[in-house]
This record gives sequence, structure tokens and C-alpha cells, in this order.
Amino acid sequence: MKYVDEYRDGELAQGLAAAIAKEARPDRRYHFMEFCGGHTHAISRYGVTDLLPANVRMIHGPGCPVCVLPIGRVDQAIRLALKHNVILCTYGDCLRVPASDGLSLLKAKARGADIRMVYSSADALKLAQENPEKQVVFFAIGFETTTPPTAVAIKQAKAMGLKNFSVLCCHVLTPSAISNILESPEVRKLGTVPLDGFIGPAHVSTIIGSRPYEFFAEEYRKPVVIAGFEPLDVMQAIRMLVRQVNEGRAEVENEFSRAVSREGNLKAQNLVAEVFELRRAFEWRGLHTVPYSALRIRGGFAEFDAEQRFGEDYVSVPDHKACECGAILRGVKRPQDCKLFGTVCTPENPVGSCMVSSEGACAAHYTYGRFRELPA
Repeated sequence: MKYVDEYRDGELAQGLAAAIAKEARPDRRYHFMEFCGGHTHAISRYGVTDLLPANVRMIHGPGCPVCVLPIGRVDQAIRLALKHNVILCTYGDCLRVPASDGLSLLKAKARGADIRMVYSSADALKLAQENPEKQVVFFAIGFETTTPPTAVAIKQAKAMGLKNFSVLCCHVLTPSAISNILESPEVRKLGTVPLDGFIGPAHVSTIIGSRPYEFFAEEYRKPVVIAGFEPLDVMQAIRMLVRQVNEGRAEVENEFSRAVSREGNLKAQNLVAEVFELRRAFEWRGLHTVPYSALRIRGGFAEFDAEQRFGEDYVSVPDHKACECGAILRGVKRPQDCKLFGTVCTPENPVGSCMVSSEGACAAHYTYGRFRELPA
């Protein structure tokens, strides 16, 4: 397949691995965070870590939208479905995220709630048109990639004059999470790992471009290399990071130039700015409350804000005491470090969100056999 097979070539991978091993200095260690869950899965699926020298370590970041969703937000969605009798629509990954009282959206559905999986915000909008007698709420999650379609749905609902459609907005922002990883008092208190650089997300960067990462390179002296999701993309990005560290540089480089520009998708950015504004604060799983890290619906579209329409305020809920999802999302621990991993907590019976999502670190390690590795 064009632009896919070329980036999965085994011989090229071996050549890149040899180049990384040659360039990585034996007298130092390299710690790179792959922010995005898509990269985590590529690394696990294709055994990228097996090709790296022992002194180059990849660390999982908080770039999985379902994983960073706090329990209280899932509880909010469940209350809307059970208490207010709405048709609640969301993406498939959200359905199995554990919430309070042993519930999840899927278990709430088993109790009689009308909860439906959709593939897009347009599907939720169509349901509202087909069920004018019912209130339809779209539980909107995700980083900058999934935000523009939600904005389109809200604008279309307003243009059509729909009175039975609203959005529970939980869209979050990538740069804010990276800032939190690097500097927040909470992370300093709770712990983090030394980071020498970041692999920047692919899909998010097609929207926001490479420019927002320049701040991290300039202010924190942390190199960023934006990479595609294929194994050779990731390996080339690692090589570029090693080279920057060795040369004492901290720049933003774009390995994924076939899809990402410096400016990004300006049309999508303007659409999001028209419909959404920054929240003053938003709680993330693992990172706690992060200022200006999420979006809410602007006043001009307030009639489509489910939180306002139904008066369901957010209530913070602590994570399961034995679950290490928070530490894994901060890069402090690996999935294998969690006592529940692969025993009590499995994809069939997830205790934490990192085992649920197709982008979760625990799911990646379990699915591709990394749970058999002994902790370092």
C-alpha cells in the first residue's frame, strides 16, 4: 500500500536501528517521551524497543484521550443517561471506561440507559434529527484532532434550529499537557522521569501544526520531533532526537512532513476558535487539574452545552487506589509496574482507563506481549 508499506520495511528498520546504536553515546542515557497513544501502540506492535540500544528508553505520555478522562466526567455522562433519560452518544472506547460505583457507560446501558456508540459527531447529529422527541447528547472527547468535527456538528445544529441536540464537551489540548509534564507543582510532587525530548503527535499536529511545540524547545530546551505512526517514522524520529541531544540542540523538527506543516490546518483552527473557548481549569487523570488545558462551548452556542442545559456539574472522583494509570500517564511507571496489570486488570476486565482504550499504554503492552518483560 502506497505510503504504508514503505514505512514498514524490515531491512530499513534494521539499518535505522544500527544508525541509532552507532549515534547513541555509550556514556549517557536517553529518555524520550512519545506523547501520543498511537505511537505507543506502534512501538509495542512492531517491537521498536527491541531494536533500540539499552540506553535509549521510550516513555509513555498522556496522549490517549480516553485514558486522561477523569472518572468524574464519565460519571457526568452516566448521570445524563440515567437521570435525564437522554440518548447519550459517544465513541466506542469510552463505553468501557470504569466509573464510580462499579459502573461504566456500557454497564449503565445494561441498566436501561439509552447509550449508543457512534463513529462521529455527525452520527449523533443525525440521531437528534431522527428522534425529535428525545434529547440527544454527544459525549465529545479527544485532543485537537477530533475537536473540529464537534464544532461542525454544533454549527450545523444551530443552523438547523435543533432543540434536542447538545454536547458534553471534554476536548483537551496537547500543548497544555506537555507543559504540565514539564513544570507543574503537582507533577514535581508526585514525581516524573527525566526527559530529553518528545516525539510529537501525528494527527494532532496536522491540525495545530509544528509551531506550538517551538515554545518547549525554546523555553525548556527540550527537542521535539513530530513523527508519523508507522514504525520507520518512529525510529527515524528517535534517531533525530538522539542527534539533537548529542549536538546540544533543542529544536522542533518535522519527520512527518508529508502531512504536517508549521502552520497546520488554519480552516480547522478558525472553526474551533469560533465555537469553543478555553476553560480556566480542567481535571486530567494522572495530571490533576491543569489550567487552560481544555475547551468549553462559547456563549453564542451555549444552548448546545449539555452541562448548562441539564445542570449537571462536574464532581471530582479519586481513582482506584491500586490502579497506576495516573503514574503511567505521567511517565513515572510502566504498565508492568502496576500490581493489577495482566492479572486483575485485563482488556476484558479493565480496572483503569489505560487498559480500555485502543491507544492506552496498558492495552498496548498487554496486546503485544510486553507484559512478559521483567521490570527494569
